[in-house]
Amino acid sequence: MTRQNAILTYTNTLFYPLEPQVDEVKLEDIAHALSQMCRANGHFKTFYSVAQHSINCAQEALARGLPGRSQLACLLHDASEAYISDVTRPVKCYLDDYRKIEFKLQQVIYAKFGINELTEEEAGNIDDIDNALLYYEFEYLHHQGIHEDPPQLYSCPDVAEKSMTVVEGEFIQLARQYLHNISAEAKSYKCMD
Repeated sequence: MTRQNAILTYTNTLFYPLEPQVDEVKLEDIAHALSQMCRANGHFKTFYSVAQHSINCAQEALARGLPGRSQLACLLHDASEAYISDVTRPVKCYLDDYRKIEFKLQQVIYAKFGINELTEEEAGNIDDIDNALLYYEFEYLHHQGIHEDPPQLYSCPDVAEKSMTVVEGEFIQLARQYLHNISAEAKSYKCMD
């Protein structure tokens, strides 16, 4: 691998998106980059970041009573975008190679945070939450829905325009909280064995 195949991240890490390594994934890089990326390819009426969307997804997972592992997975479900950006849904479905790269990278990110090998049910919950938030984001931030039948939402997403640094801090704090809770749960399970 040469430096030309790498990106230089916010934390000055050389990151190889096509050959991602678990030890190169940094929470600070993910939070910083996602807090500066606008959802809907920049077409909302106000700035609303991928990081803020991810926080709202995690809050929705909490409101649905999903375990901490699923809440963390919801927070990180778009983390690959911190390293390879995103492509709009109508185009992404035609880009098989991009989707393979995105999937591989996302799996490395999940592994970094101890939530690799999501079950079908967990992956389905993440998709349901992501799609539900997408609907309401368009309703609140574009003033029109994108589907005829609104999905059920159990939380009240925070779509207020916020400073990127505030959202970055919230993302990091929430991730650390989930990681702490998951670690504590794992220790308690070991004690019960």
